[in-house]
Amino acid sequence: MNRTGRVTVGIASVWLAVLGGMAISAQNSAESKYTVRVPGGLAFSEFRGYEAWQTISLSRTDRFVAVILGNPAMIDAYKAGIPGNGKPFPDGVKMAKVHWNPKQNTFFPDATVPGGLANVDFMVKDSQRFADSGGWGYAVFDYDNASDAFTPGTTAGTPPQGNDAKCGFACHTTAKARDYVFTDYGRR
Repeated sequence: MNRTGRVTVGIASVWLAVLGGMAISAQNSAESKYTVRVPGGLAFSEFRGYEAWQTISLSRTDRFVAVILGNPAMIDAYKAGIPGNGKPFPDGVKMAKVHWNPKQNTFFPDATVPGGLANVDFMVKDSQRFADSGGWGYAVFDYDNASDAFTPGTTAGTPPQGNDAKCGFACHTTAKARDYVFTDYGRR
């Protein structure tokens, strides 16, 4: 192989190594969220795959635009009429609420769309594990854009959150008659 060929192979090898390193770094960053846990409570890893769960509903406040997602067991419970039929959600159902900072759509200024990721909230029904919080465990994980990392929510957050598995219980007591779930399943 002549000198030009060796240089070309060398450059190609360096680029492949750089691209491979970038891919591994992105994968490690994406996987690192699964190592975070709220003290004495839920781990982010308990909700692995939430990104692909079915949409339950949407939410909008003056601060955030959000989507509420449910695992297949949660969707099945809603389709069976829970909580409207007065029955409790079964153990194992899970919800995720992804909050983004709102921004105007570039192409359709009347529309508000997700901007930067703010945080992800989780709920899981486990009557034995969370007997003292209505059978539900809660977690809030704030997202930091600069580090591309999640950390447990704190009382300094918006809204303020306790950083344990009961962090959402106080707010959710207003929906006790609905088994502590605010969100209705949007009609399709």
